[in-house]
Amino acid sequence: MTDFPLWFSTGFTHILDLNGYDHILFVTLLAFSFSFENYKKLIWLITAFTIGHSITLALSTLNIVVLAQPLIEFLISLSILLTAIFHVFKTNKASSQLKFIYALTLFFGLIHGLGFSYLLRNMLGKEESITLPLFYFNLGLEAGQLVIVAFVLILLFVLTRVISLKFESIKKWISLAIGGIAVYLLTLRINDIFS
Repeated sequence: MTDFPLWFSTGFTHILDLNGYDHILFVTLLAFSFSFENYKKLIWLITAFTIGHSITLALSTLNIVVLAQPLIEFLISLSILLTAIFHVFKTNKASSQLKFIYALTLFFGLIHGLGFSYLLRNMLGKEESITLPLFYFNLGLEAGQLVIVAFVLILLFVLTRVISLKFESIKKWISLAIGGIAVYLLTLRINDIFS
């Protein structure tokens, strides 16, 4: 149990690290998927992302699924761009669309888990058992993710309830801004794949 603080804090700081802001951007987009009043749907969405990245975090750390890091980084940027585009053009809230959103988020979680595993694999080295470090690291990721979601929900509350801005307008502008950053990241990372 003495390793808990190390692995938990590593996961926590990894997702909140501004040098790896792509994960922050993606979780921010997820948090903008539903208005403040629909927080239960948001919890299910975050759960889908968690399930996805937990699966590939484990598989990649165990070297069962291994992709080149430049390709993973490119796919993470692509997931951010596609989510941003979806937010800009999403208009209705039909249940079939909700299922699609959850499935897409689960799939993108699989991609992000591969990115999370890179740091964990490097740190584990020749550890005899990776089960507890993997679990603690994942708990740290979740805690960091919840910090991002809480920040966005507080921001949404202030913008929609105090300043009286429309949720759909906020979501579209934030999505356009994050989509622009994702395009920039894609151009950088496609060069990494072919260099």
